[in-house]
Amino acid sequence: MSLVDLPAVPGLGGLYARGAASTGRLAVARRTGSAPTALPGTEYRVRGVRPSLDHLTAYQRLVGEEAADTLPPGFVHVLGFPLAIALMARSDFPLPMLGMVHLANVVEQRRAIGYDETLDVTASARDLRPHRTGTQVDLVVEVAVEDELVWRGTSTYLAKGVRLPRSGEHRSDEHRSDEHASDERAAGEGASDEGASDERAPFEPPLPTGQWRLGADTGRRYAAVSGDRNPIHLNPLTAKALGFPRTIAHGMYTASRLLADAGRGRGDAFVWSVDFVKPVLLPATVATSVRHRAGGGFDLAAWHPRTAKPHALATVTPLP
Repeated sequence: MSLVDLPAVPGLGGLYARGAASTGRLAVARRTGSAPTALPGTEYRVRGVRPSLDHLTAYQRLVGEEAADTLPPGFVHVLGFPLAIALMARSDFPLPMLGMVHLANVVEQRRAIGYDETLDVTASARDLRPHRTGTQVDLVVEVAVEDELVWRGTSTYLAKGVRLPRSGEHRSDEHRSDEHASDERAAGEGASDEGASDERAPFEPPLPTGQWRLGADTGRRYAAVSGDRNPIHLNPLTAKALGFPRTIAHGMYTASRLLADAGRGRGDAFVWSVDFVKPVLLPATVATSVRHRAGGGFDLAAWHPRTAKPHALATVTPLP
């Protein structure tokens, strides 16, 4: 792994444009057998990241976190997300960025992080592996304060329909000509229509402890705070062009709001694991449940109150 220091966290708008161009070039390269088949041996790092108090306050208000001078785990994800996208937008990244399905997220927060602390943020791509419907990869973001690792987030993505050849093997993509028509609808966070686990037990809705009423502008509001302006979250016309009947909520908005519902009882050090199952079509009513686990922690769920199909399932497990 070679470590590349960037002068600042890159803007997501330019990265999405680069990712779209790279996706097109990659499709052509796969047809000629010249596409990359391994992850880039590069990590990106930005030193000296200082969160804005106004930015933090806007995030807290949007997802329902209480006002505090510490950073919610979902906010730290927002800070590091552009570095992960920068890796996926590289020309030597072997999977198409447009078409990635966000299956799951696991965050290990080792202690509370103060808003006035200076952060060093590093992103890497790891563990390229087959999935029954394509190829998976982990984008890992680590946050350190004075060389102390305080936060690690692992986002698992799936490139549906993309199967990388084994070393020395060439395969034609001619039988996958409809790949992008079916997969581009899933670009961006939380757009999965299947969960991270192929063997998850059938979902039985627990007794609801809450209910959200999400307006049609929920995606635009989260985009304004997170910087993630993927068109499936912003405009009904562009969402429909990418396969959705209307705009969808960001998966990390849903997950972060569930975590906020757990409140400060989650403590300062914990592992937060999320499976994204079905996207939330906006506007929406979402049933939620926050349940204490025996021995500590929480089980969290968000689902459609009429169909009982889950949107997101999560756990919070305390760290010693």
